[in-house]
Amino acid sequence: MCTAISYQTRDHYFGRNLDLEISFGESVVVTPRHYHWHFREAADRDDSYAIIGMATVEDNMPLYYDGTNEKGLSMAGLNFAGNAHYFSQADPGKDGIASFEMIPWVLGQCKNVDEAKACIQNLTVLDTRFNEKLPTSTLHWLVADASSSFVVESVTDGLHIYDNPVGALTNNPPFPIQLFGLNNYRQLMAGVPENRFAKGLDLDLYSRGMGAIGLPGDLSSASRFAKVVFTKLNSKCGLGEEESVSQFFHILGFVEQQRGCCDLGNDQYEYTIYSSCCNTDTGVYYYKTYDNSRITKVDMHHEDLDGEKWQSYPLLMGEDIQAQN
Repeated sequence: MCTAISYQTRDHYFGRNLDLEISFGESVVVTPRHYHWHFREAADRDDSYAIIGMATVEDNMPLYYDGTNEKGLSMAGLNFAGNAHYFSQADPGKDGIASFEMIPWVLGQCKNVDEAKACIQNLTVLDTRFNEKLPTSTLHWLVADASSSFVVESVTDGLHIYDNPVGALTNNPPFPIQLFGLNNYRQLMAGVPENRFAKGLDLDLYSRGMGAIGLPGDLSSASRFAKVVFTKLNSKCGLGEEESVSQFFHILGFVEQQRGCCDLGNDQYEYTIYSSCCNTDTGVYYYKTYDNSRITKVDMHHEDLDGEKWQSYPLLMGEDIQAQN
């Protein structure tokens, strides 16, 4: 029901899941079909699919961290520092798109994963900065619809597209290495583990959940990838919307980062700024923030999707505690 798109920690432009905390005034933003998208090298567009997602708005342009379009295609950018490489000009016969334009360029014209792959294959990601204030963000991207997902990485030898059988992505290392790392946890299970330690040695099942012993508990990207894939693929969701949304945030909660546990020095910490998901059938976007654990939703279809002006909903940041007596 909910797309695999989520967004956890941040750093700058999609900058989220990033390494530094920089405040950009995030909001849930809905761009309608006739918003005028101005692309630096590709042709402008004022007839696109409507998009909802988390963004910061600069110079009247939403810079999306993640988004879902009205057809149910979703996309998110995650930090890819040290590996992402963009180019100064497009290859012959290909479109050139700046990294900050990737999400609206894809979601504006593609309705599913197959169409997105076809578009991205003919693409060069450019190192164009949005402006002097905002540095180029080093990202890779997760693209998903209701049936499948893939990862896009622009590196020194060009653009790579990888099918994503687990529907999840973290920051580094490159996706093939993330996926290969799951081999290290092949023995894990959600059920009761068999005693294979040594013949004749009677070992006690002294606790529930021992099948997951060995699942990493640290905050590195590679460990968080293993944790979220194990949790996602073993998770049992309810049938209703609220149950599914609740379960989605429980899955993300297993890999969230708490302020203070990842110290970057100079009183800077990496932590989970927000988590989000979107019902790709209905266009309802759900999110939680670090300081407000209540789930908030924004429905794209409550907006005028045939308009020209984006609509912004600033994040509800303060903790919303309900008094019961």
